[in-house]
Amino acid sequence: MDRRNFSKKMMMAGVALPSVTNNSVSFLNEAANLKEDVKNLPIKEFEVIVAGGGTAGVVAALAAAKNRAKTALLEGKGYVGGTVVEGGTALHSFFNLWKAFPGVEKRQVVRGIPQEIIDRLLLVGGTTGHGDVTGKIDYDCVCTAIDTELYKLVVLEMLSEAGVNVFTNTLVAGAVKKGSIIEGVITQSRMGRELFKGKCFIDSTAYGDLSAYAGAEFKELNDHPVCNSMGLGNVNIEKLYSYLVKNNALGDLAYGIRDGREGQIIRFGSESGYSIKGKLPQEFVDGIVKLGSGLITTTVHDNYLMFIKVNYKMPVSPTNRDEVAKTELIIRQNQYKTLELFRKYLPGCENAFIARTSPSLNIRRGRTITCDYDITLSDVIDGKHFDDDIMVYGFHDSAPRYQVKNGGTYGVPYKALRVKGIDNLLAAGMLITSDFQAHMSTRNTVCCMGQGQAAGTAAALCAAKKGGTRELMYSDLRAALEKGNVYFES
Repeated sequence: MDRRNFSKKMMMAGVALPSVTNNSVSFLNEAANLKEDVKNLPIKEFEVIVAGGGTAGVVAALAAAKNRAKTALLEGKGYVGGTVVEGGTALHSFFNLWKAFPGVEKRQVVRGIPQEIIDRLLLVGGTTGHGDVTGKIDYDCVCTAIDTELYKLVVLEMLSEAGVNVFTNTLVAGAVKKGSIIEGVITQSRMGRELFKGKCFIDSTAYGDLSAYAGAEFKELNDHPVCNSMGLGNVNIEKLYSYLVKNNALGDLAYGIRDGREGQIIRFGSESGYSIKGKLPQEFVDGIVKLGSGLITTTVHDNYLMFIKVNYKMPVSPTNRDEVAKTELIIRQNQYKTLELFRKYLPGCENAFIARTSPSLNIRRGRTITCDYDITLSDVIDGKHFDDDIMVYGFHDSAPRYQVKNGGTYGVPYKALRVKGIDNLLAAGMLITSDFQAHMSTRNTVCCMGQGQAAGTAAALCAAKKGGTRELMYSDLRAALEKGNVYFES
């Protein structure tokens, strides 16, 4: 057997599914109760400490700094952006779902710092802008795709300009608590262990690591698949688009800015393999369904599909390091198999290659942290607003089955960010909201970004007033958010 064929066979080989129980064990439950001697650890002191520089964390740190707090951002990887840059899909969604409800006004309902990021990306050709969707208008009305690499650069520049102290390659490894107050975060980096002391803390780790280390209540629901997305280079977009149209296999379609030209295709394809059954070769359809991959994609550049996802349902929570290690291999094998299906069956993809993957698998949910309020599905689809709204949002990832009624919005209340039982900790991002279908709204990228601005603003105010998160007057928070150009319905 020659080397090339041997390598191919090895890559295509199956991996046995892990043999584990359905109940995952969270070792942080025990770790939270360990007493580490921190007397000799180097200390860094800040007012606001944001754990996790992902989708919500970047915005939280920017908001805290903009509100004059001395801010530290802790991120385990060498860059920031999280799911936005690793998932690589379009950002869902800055707008309400107006097209699905004739006569409803189009409104951009998420503004503030998230929009500032888009504005900066536009200057360097790093986004399509808010492109208009002409396909499945009962699902989403706008496609806001980004260049994953330029996003990393732009937000790092914005963090630097805002005066945020960014600590990349720095893992959250523990918490120091006194009663119901977090006094500091223990970190691990190549410089060793350190203690970051602060007045107010934000957990935007996605996995809920800081909250768990601090002894907060949480659940590990494991009700979403994990995934890894890839970008495919050397693709003739117009040729592939024409093939899908010819075979009546085109679902979503959106136009926007691509490589500096307006009115270009920036999103197209079909959301589900089942929707193209009988339209495209059966071997292709069966293959992508089995592999958990899809045909929906976005792009900011010519000849490049930025987002092809490959899902995999783990039998345990993705907090389980050992089972994640096995899953990383399975997903990468499935990415290669997906690439081969695209090359074989899709015109325009004959010479495609994998140009980008996430460095590790992406999650839709890790730990769900118990907060003072848990957003429900009825809150979302009934368009409920609260007396402590910190943002409004109008997108649901399970539309058209579930939609915010009448193309409106619902409110995310401040109490949904306050971690129960801890006086100076806020949670932002996919780690809030236990109800699966409510989470299918609040976990989406733009909602996480909006939560981040609220959490960062609140943390800065709490630090300035030397008070806990429950002592902060909502009127002060609302005024600061409005000053930060956050949109409210009333």
